[in-house]
Amino acid sequence: MSRVPEVIEVLVALGKADAELSGVAVADGPEVSGTQAQDWLIFGFDGDPSGDFQAAQSVTAPAGLGTVSEEEFAITAAAISNRGDTDAVAARDRVLGIGARVAQWLQADPTLGLTELTAGTGPVRLIQNQTEDGAQVVLLMTVAGRGFVRT
Repeated sequence: MSRVPEVIEVLVALGKADAELSGVAVADGPEVSGTQAQDWLIFGFDGDPSGDFQAAQSVTAPAGLGTVSEEEFAITAAAISNRGDTDAVAARDRVLGIGARVAQWLQADPTLGLTELTAGTGPVRLIQNQTEDGAQVVLLMTVAGRGFVRT
C-alpha cells in the first residue's frame, strides 16, 4: 500500500481550511467544476489538461521483519493564477504566495499530523504564459517525504 492518498487528503484539507487562501480553489487532482476561480491549488495534478495526469511517485523497500515497508514519495502540486490582463508580475506574486502557504504548513508540522511520516517541499518549477485570456503563471511544486507503511 501507499501513504500518498492520505497525504494528499491532509494537504487538501489544510488548503481548504487556510484563511490566507481565501478565493483559491483547492482541489484533489483534476476536477470538473463550474467554478470561475482564477487561482487554484491542486494536489496530485500539474494543472495541464493535455499532460499525463501523474499524481505522485513512490518507492517502497522492506524495513523490518516483513510487516513494515518504508516509502519515499513525491506528490505533484500546482499553484495556478489566471488573470484577465497581461500582468505577469501580479500572477507570479500570487502563485508564489500560494506556494509559500504549502511550505509553511510543512515547516510548521513536517508530519502533517500523521504518524511515522515526514514531508517537506522538493523541487519547484515556475511556468509563465500569456494567452488570449491574459497572463497565466503556474508554480509546480513537489511535496516529498517518507513514511512507514504497515502491512
